[in-house]
Amino acid sequence: MKKILIIDDHIDVRLSARIVLESHGYTCTEADHPSVGLALLKNQQIDLILLDMNFTKDTTSGEEGLGFLKELKRQELTIPVIVITAWAKVDLAVKAMQLGASDFVEKPWKNAKLLESIENQLAPENTSDHQPSSGFLALGEQSKTLVKAASRIAKTDANVLITGENGSGKSLLAQYIHDNSPRANHDMVSVNMAAIPDNLFESELFGHKKGAFTDAKENREGRFSLANDSTLFLDEIGTLPMPLQAKMLRVLETGEFEILGSSKTQTSNARIISATNADLEKAISNGEFRRDLLFRLNTLVLTILPLRERQDEIALLANHFIEKHCKRYGFEPLLLTNTALEKLKAHSWPGNVRELSHVLERAVVMTDGDSIDATHLQLELSTQHESVPLMNLEQAEKLMINNALKHFDGNVIAAGEFLGLSKSAIYRRIEKFNICVKESN
Repeated sequence: MKKILIIDDHIDVRLSARIVLESHGYTCTEADHPSVGLALLKNQQIDLILLDMNFTKDTTSGEEGLGFLKELKRQELTIPVIVITAWAKVDLAVKAMQLGASDFVEKPWKNAKLLESIENQLAPENTSDHQPSSGFLALGEQSKTLVKAASRIAKTDANVLITGENGSGKSLLAQYIHDNSPRANHDMVSVNMAAIPDNLFESELFGHKKGAFTDAKENREGRFSLANDSTLFLDEIGTLPMPLQAKMLRVLETGEFEILGSSKTQTSNARIISATNADLEKAISNGEFRRDLLFRLNTLVLTILPLRERQDEIALLANHFIEKHCKRYGFEPLLLTNTALEKLKAHSWPGNVRELSHVLERAVVMTDGDSIDATHLQLELSTQHESVPLMNLEQAEKLMINNALKHFDGNVIAAGEFLGLSKSAIYRRIEKFNICVKESN
């Protein structure tokens, strides 16, 4: 039987927790202060700790709870800790998780949620060498630190906001979190918000009934329904139109929504992971994004640094992609020369890891020797902090699309991926700007 230590200065809270836990087969011991809890740990085998954050010092700072976590860390005790906190103190829970707490449960807790969290933390670890299928690469120290945080976050149901530039791997990190979560036995549901026409947003997210509007020829299930009991990944969340943000806020707060053409209220318990390359604080200042919605999305925030700020990873990533593309095309392994590596390190990588993969894929295909030299690397799109001529956004967008199409020899899909655009989005822009595409043979 697993033994749980309940640390809370309110006897009624401890009693409530004990009744629930012992009725589900756990044994419990209690402490009314972190110092008492630390003393108990010296002579009792404890499998998990439920920790309140505020005791005799005050009722808001959480210093005593944080101090307890710091002491566990100092003593190198690896007992799972679930923090019990009010929603208004979720920022305190985040600090606790940064100090090693495994999860947090809101007060007043729901028994099912508390038990689920405990079961997740006490489940046997998977000791195999299986790696998640997400493809997110963590080769440098900064990325390894990021993945370690993502692994801890994955065990919770907290909403996550992933920020970073296009091509940095936000969708791959989202998949990694899902693959390591208790919801991994369900497929993650993804939607690129930037690729949905404004008039179809509501139908895409919430679904519609046949006849709800002119082109509604049949019933359609929305993404929130599809992601029930799973994870819903909202990519490019910053493009969500203002009129729909209120409805998004409602479903995040209550889990409730209505299908278009129906008055019946539906529910979804989807765990939300969102991503953006936009400055949402600036969008809020410009009246383009709701601050209360951001508060619901960014319970936990993970930021992927651009590749130009991860110089220690360029060589490791380059060799990984060379090996990957050689295997894909059935070529013998190729070496990366020092001059080629220096050229890669000097590039500004506006397209981040995605661009690096494309550049090396092209080099692998075009190299006729046993190594990749600087002459095999086509980096003509390097920005290198050059001055950009003054132009409006439409002119800049058209120029970027033309440059990307030229760089990828007219390959529309590759150009779209490089620019962070879906297939439908890149084709819409090509049509909008009347761009002539000449794809190479």
